[in-house]
Amino acid sequence: MKSVALAVEHATPHGIATAVARLITSGDLAPGDRLPTVRVLASELGVSPATVSHAWQTLSATGLIVSRGRSGTIVRSVPRNWMPLRYRGLDGATDARLDLSRGTPDPELLPALGRIIARVSVRADTASYQLKPDIPELHDLLRESWPAPVESLTVTNGALDAIDRALGTITRFGDRVIVENPTFPPFIDLFEHYGLEAIGVDLDESGMRPDKFSSALGLSPALILMQPRAHNPTGISMTLERADRLASILARHPAARHTIVIEDDHSASITNAPELSLATWLPDRVLHIRSFSKSHGPDLRIGALGGPRELIDRIVSRRLLGPGWTSRMTQAILFELLTDPESVAQVDSARVTYAERQHRLAGALGGHGIEIHVGDGLNAWVPVDDERATSVQLAAAGIRVAPGTPFFVAPGSPHVRVTIGLTGQDISSIATNLAAAARA
Repeated sequence: MKSVALAVEHATPHGIATAVARLITSGDLAPGDRLPTVRVLASELGVSPATVSHAWQTLSATGLIVSRGRSGTIVRSVPRNWMPLRYRGLDGATDARLDLSRGTPDPELLPALGRIIARVSVRADTASYQLKPDIPELHDLLRESWPAPVESLTVTNGALDAIDRALGTITRFGDRVIVENPTFPPFIDLFEHYGLEAIGVDLDESGMRPDKFSSALGLSPALILMQPRAHNPTGISMTLERADRLASILARHPAARHTIVIEDDHSASITNAPELSLATWLPDRVLHIRSFSKSHGPDLRIGALGGPRELIDRIVSRRLLGPGWTSRMTQAILFELLTDPESVAQVDSARVTYAERQHRLAGALGGHGIEIHVGDGLNAWVPVDDERATSVQLAAAGIRVAPGTPFFVAPGSPHVRVTIGLTGQDISSIATNLAAAARA
């Protein structure tokens, strides 16, 4: 393997990144080869570790290298599938009679768009590049209903877009990030894309466990990514008491003075737990995301991000060099959906229906001797003896669920995630099949 330091002609972040990229494309660095540590290469080149770290972040963003935490940084193998690794596990099969693997809402419970679109098209302004990114009426409505006082808000293309923009703005290659364990698999893909080391914190029925949370803060994380309500995959919603305790631990921890919190409230309008945010206690350190994809339509691709003005301004500025803004026509559609009485009633009805399905599935499984947490939102987290055997037996019955392993940052007990949103009237037979497969 050719020395990385000898290949570098210009010891700048761009020069280091291009030198390593040439070594990879030429074959001098092969998939799986370990790169020098940031400090070692910085010493060899006579530059600061930050210079090398920026180069590593560029290479990670282009998919050429990947951080394996304490195992080091390696040249990434060429993927055989264009989709991110853990995202693939959420890509539903086409041959399942009932696909309960995707975590998607019931199409029958989404608010109707026909009337709304006809109303919006009359007054939509699609001809300007110079208008502000957010339409004022939606901006004001969101601010009025935000869970805590907020300095600045901006509209994004859904929750993952907001998280991606925030990670790219706040973190640097090699930073540590605290996340719930288990968590949403694409979060882990994003961490690897940015060269971040994920630290998993176990959950109980109230949210992140305070003892595990405090221990993780001792590793000086740059960021905490949490789902305060309808946690995916477990359905857990954080209690007010737990939020208060976590905020207190974070505020006092000497190794986390500069740690930022991102809250992903991805199912805001269809959860039954009270809305809350650590911004109530730490307003200058929290970015809160509210998404409307699961409640109002996945293809709307719209959400909102609120937090300290300095952070929001940086994210908005960077976004102007990419998509620029979220379509103002889509923003107008969302505003109408959030203020139209009929649409509001449809979303309220969906929230009640999802809660009923959660309780019915938990009760039916309990009748078969399998106890699960009665969750909130679209998913149920079901313990099983063996994930593969469970998936195979359910597939034979025409049912597809998501295996639990891709959701874990650190090893956990076998589970499958079941999309409660799509169970409909078939809950009794689904529970019977699930219970039999769980013991397979």
